Order: sequence, then structure tokens, then C-alpha cells
Amino acid sequence: MKPDAVVVGAGPNGLAAAVTLARAGLKVRMIEGAQTVGGGARTAELTLPGFHHDVCSAVHPMALASPYFQAFELEKRIELRVPEISYAHAVDAATAGIAYRSLARTVEDLGPDGERYLRLFQPLVQRVDGITDVAMHQLLRIPRDPLGSLLYAARTVEQGGPWWNARFTGDIAPAMVTGVSAHCIGSLPGLATSGTAMLLGALAHAGGWPLPIGGSQSIANAMAEDLLNHGGEIVLGSPITDLAEVRDGSRPRAILLDLSPAGLAQVAAAELPTSYLHKLASFRYGNGVSKVDFALSEPVPWANPALGAAPTVHLGGTRGEMSRAEAEVASGGYPRQPFVLACQPSTLDSGRAPSGNHILWTYTHVPAGSSVDSTETIIRRVEQFAPGFRDVILATHSITAHQYSEYNPNYVGGDFSAGALSPRQLLKRPVISSDPWRTPAKGVYLCSSSTPPGPSVHGLCGWYAAQSALKREFGLPSPELTYRT
Repeated sequence: MKPDAVVVGAGPNGLAAAVTLARAGLKVRMIEGAQTVGGGARTAELTLPGFHHDVCSAVHPMALASPYFQAFELEKRIELRVPEISYAHAVDAATAGIAYRSLARTVEDLGPDGERYLRLFQPLVQRVDGITDVAMHQLLRIPRDPLGSLLYAARTVEQGGPWWNARFTGDIAPAMVTGVSAHCIGSLPGLATSGTAMLLGALAHAGGWPLPIGGSQSIANAMAEDLLNHGGEIVLGSPITDLAEVRDGSRPRAILLDLSPAGLAQVAAAELPTSYLHKLASFRYGNGVSKVDFALSEPVPWANPALGAAPTVHLGGTRGEMSRAEAEVASGGYPRQPFVLACQPSTLDSGRAPSGNHILWTYTHVPAGSSVDSTETIIRRVEQFAPGFRDVILATHSITAHQYSEYNPNYVGGDFSAGALSPRQLLKRPVISSDPWRTPAKGVYLCSSSTPPGPSVHGLCGWYAAQSALKREFGLPSPELTYRT
């Protein structure tokens, strides 16, 4: 097959781009350096046979909210199980805030801060479509819901500045907000981390945070299957180091790269002007993550039983403790009491581990490029909230920030956001442009999380890049993506 378009990189964004191009009637070849598709949405037996762990992302708040996945009708292709509890935040061994899908039920347990939490999130939940529209596109556009955008912006500024404690009086409600902020690597408080909290917090009480049955790989497999069903071709185990490898012979009219700006500069240096290469070189990456997966003989023995019912658990303590921990990481240190994000998917999906056994997915933030193994640090942290946790561990698998950058070159220094999240880099991702996916190289587009709207498994970076390529290179509209059996 002589392709009309080639997509390099089979992560969720590359897959979304390839599916969109193939659905438009183009001949599409996808090239992936690894032996499986998925990128940040892979699932593998990392510890023991029969224990299926998500290599990167595990929980998918965007799976139901993403405009791409809505158009793709992902929920008809795989099973997305939405728990009653979106997440729990452990303040100490006995105290936790529980974020139910029901906002009303959530505020019942927050005491005097319940009404304040309600006033913070209720307007966002009521206008969640407008919130996701502004958060899941590039910022250089007129929002479809101006009032919703203003409400979102006002709350982001409130919770992202030094006055972030003005609303609350207790510890639990603000800790819950900050725990969601910490899904984004950055300063606490900060506008980028606060924007993440407002979006994910609203989704927690609107549609919930679904888990894909079978693991994150099921999302990637559904997209790959659709690509193949529409005539696409997938080539695995073929890393690309130069655009000449793509252009030679096939001469595609469009090339879409699911790469970081550093990767783009490497493979396309001969075709990009010096001024654009300077802009790519000025793109900044954030700190990294260190991840540990556990195979368990039984569920985590939480001291607070409420944590056992939550697929996602934040082990962070108070708002102040999390802020200090993240500041220490930003200064190149390793906190004694780090923020740990934990997911226990086997509470909803029994097929992820042999009968009676369980898995636990965890990560913590570390300085960029760190080679420190966080296994013991995370075990000690979990044991503060679950005494006896060490006794139920059957096996562990650790991946350092440095190893993450080797696993996926887009994760420079272990930054799984593929670029630091800051107000500047939400506009400059990787350049300030009305069409940031298009590069100066002929027919070449960037479709990774280093473009708007940024990280998470939502497929939008690839979808928007493909729409730009369809319009500019082929004069074609964006196709329908609906699922037909």
C-alpha cells in the first residue's frame, strides 16, 4: 500500500489521528517503535503471570468527557465501569474525604465545608460541557459557553493563588481539591494544577471517573481495530529517527508525528527552519514520576475501610503537606512524606488478577531524570494508611523517571505530561499559533500531548492535528467516527 498519510507513534493521540484520517477515506500507515500499540495506554503482566498492570495511565476521567471519544463512541466498543466513588483522599489513617459521583452525597460528610465545596463545584458540574469545551481545546479561541468559561477561570484563579484557603475552614475539603490538583505535576498552589483540579473535580461529580475493563490497553486496542477495519496498516517495532525514512519510496502527502518537541526536532531537523527549531528548543519539560506496581495476595488493608471502596486513592495528607512535598520535588529533593497516587482497579475488574488476588498501581513525583527506585518509599507511605500492607505483597515492579524516558521518549526526564504544564505552556504548546499542530515542514504535523489540549488519554491532540491535515493537505472535512457493528 502506498499511503496518503503516515502516522508515527501509536499512543492514544497517534491512534486518534490515524483513525480520523482512515475514516476520511485515506490510505493510512501507522508506524510504532514498540512491539505493541498503546503508548501511555498499555497493559502488561509486569509482576507475576496473571496480574495485569497498566504501564502508564490507569484511571480515565476523560474517557467519557473527551469530544473525540464521544464521537468515536468508545463506550460502545469497550466496557467502561464507572464507580460510585470517583476518588478518596486520605488525610491520615482514620480521616478521608470521599468524592462520590453524587455531589450531594459528597458534601454531606464535609461538615461546615460541605456547603463551600458545593458552591465551588456545583456551577462547574451544571455547565460541565462548557467546561470541557474550554479545557479540551486550545485557549486561542472563543469558548462556546462564555459563562461556563468564566466560572471555570474564576475558580481556577481562586484555587491557584495564595488565597486558596480563603473558602475553607477545615482540612478535608481543601485536601480533596489539592489531591486532584496533584494529578498534574507542578506547584501547589498554581494555575495549571488548579485548572486540572477544577476540570477533574467537576468530572468526578458529573460523569464519574471510569475504569476500562481489561485495562488501558483495551482503549488502544479498540482504536487500532477501527483503523484496521477502515483499511489502515500498522507497522510495529520500527522506530523512526529521520523523516527521510518515512518519505523515501512512499512519499505521503501528510506525516503526523506523535512525538515530543525534542523528538520532532530530532527527526525533522533538516526540514525545519532555524527559528522554529529555536522555539522547539525553548519548550520546557516538568519533573517526573516514579511508579511502582504491586501484586497482592489480598486487598490493601486500609485502616479506614472507606478507602477500600475507592478505585482511586490519594495518599497526601493535608493541603499544606502536599504543597510542601511538591515544593521539595521542584527544588530537586525527595519528600519524606510524598504525595502518592494509588489505583486499585481489581476492586472493579476481577479479571486483572487471579482469583482472590489484587493489584495496586502507584506513583509519586520525583525530580526530572531521577534514577531513584521509589519502591520502599511508596511501601512506607502506603503502610501509614494501611498497616500490614507489606505483608500482602507478592511481587513488585518499579520504573524510575529515567526508565520512563527510555520506555517512551515523549516522557522527557520522566515527565508523562510531555511538557511542563504552566500558563505559558498552555498557550505555547509547543508554539503560539492558531494551528499549533501544523509545522513549517511540508505536510508535517505534530499530534502528541505536547500540543493542545495537553496530557491525558483523550485522543484530542491527534484528532485536532488530523482535522488540520485533512483540511490543508487534502481539502477534506472531518469524518464521522460513529461505531457500527
